Amino acid sequence: MNVFDLRDRLVGDYASYTRSFIKIADERILNTVESALGNGAFWPEPLLQLNPTFLPGGTIDELVAAGVLHAECARAFRIGKSATDHSGKPLLLHTHQREAILKAKAGKSYVLTSGTGSGKSLAYIVPIVDHVLHNGSGRGIQAIVVYPMNALANSQDEELKKFLESGYLDGKSPVRFARYTGQEKGLEKDAIRSNPPDILLTNYMMLELLLTRSEDRELIRAAQGLRYLVFDELHTYRGRQGADVALLIRRCRQAFGGHDIICVGTSATMASGGTTDEQKRDVAAVAQTLFGVPFDSSQVIGETLERATPEVDCAGPGVVQALRMTIEADTPPPVVYDDFCVHPLASWIESTIEVQGRPAPAVTFARYRGDCRARSFRTKSARRRASPRSRQPVPRVVRKCCANSFFRVPMKACAGVRRAGFRSLPSGCTNSSRVATRSGRRSNQRPRVTWKCPRRARNPASRTSRSFPWFSAANAEPPTIG
Repeated sequence: MNVFDLRDRLVGDYASYTRSFIKIADERILNTVESALGNGAFWPEPLLQLNPTFLPGGTIDELVAAGVLHAECARAFRIGKSATDHSGKPLLLHTHQREAILKAKAGKSYVLTSGTGSGKSLAYIVPIVDHVLHNGSGRGIQAIVVYPMNALANSQDEELKKFLESGYLDGKSPVRFARYTGQEKGLEKDAIRSNPPDILLTNYMMLELLLTRSEDRELIRAAQGLRYLVFDELHTYRGRQGADVALLIRRCRQAFGGHDIICVGTSATMASGGTTDEQKRDVAAVAQTLFGVPFDSSQVIGETLERATPEVDCAGPGVVQALRMTIEADTPPPVVYDDFCVHPLASWIESTIEVQGRPAPAVTFARYRGDCRARSFRTKSARRRASPRSRQPVPRVVRKCCANSFFRVPMKACAGVRRAGFRSLPSGCTNSSRVATRSGRRSNQRPRVTWKCPRRARNPASRTSRSFPWFSAANAEPPTIG
């Protein structure tokens, strides 16, 4: 399957769907809209991204041998377990997972900021299970894990079954867990209330109800002395919702009577500008505000990457010559992994596209912003250069957010002010991103449209605004929808 062909097919289907409900009678407006759709105004350009290689951090078996984890963890946390193979294979940890486990064992709260698919949930599930094994199962709710969506809670419930039920006779897990999100029926809820699990998976709305409903008082009593309070996808709790959750966490700490609760937050998209230390201080400040417990930069754990290919000087004459010869040879890429890693193009791709740490310049997004993975950002300096009149090309930058560094790759240059995030305007008109306003309210006057330059795009050369008669062929052309 060619991924670029797939992208073109998806864009074509979406374009056909979009055009199906656009019915414009005016030919000039229709041509303008069709031109905008043809130029890709409604969909982004292809995004090329590599999955990084995380630095290994040892195995669960090694932590058990060192006395860090309970011996039963070596049996529970194994991969590849099945009905016929109960032993499976040892589970290899990433460095950031090992750091999180050690931080929890030290009784410290922490925030883990690492990319999607980096095993963040395992970083708090392992110390929680270890605590239950040491403390004893059946002694009430010892950990509550809160998810922003039920889908995430359902997914984690399935993952826990793989570790804590698979490989045990009749699925009798040494650690009990249950999902309590509002999806459960009456009998399921009654069973959870009468026999509370060691680990409770829920969402923040249900956690609010636990504190207020009389029928859930048994669960509140069972959670006295709670040890772990985990909030997954921490970046989703912002604004008014973040304030509500912050107060909810304080009420939970008071209701559960736990002054030694370990608060854990995870997120793939919590990041800010500046150096690594500055980023960690900012994330720690957000965590302290949300959880209401002291946080410092040492309690913010980020991902640690390693190269899969040898690092080379891409500008070196020998490397350039090897790349040229490889491309001109037009031979198929190696199929053996070790041969693929030492291939000249593989090193060039990893150095150019992904693993190349750079100082992070100022960027146009908030310090605590969610859903910023694989999104396009432009630096402030690039935006200032995008004069509405000059229509200079503005390079797009793909930013991968993590707590350690920002990896950037210049994508195809976006020519034109529309690509810079502005609308195209009638000739001679200043830039505008606002809705046109009518002037001339008398019946004998034609409505007029005024284009105003927004504050962020103003410059001394374009402070004036001009008015144009609506659809007057002599003075103006229809505004482009972009």
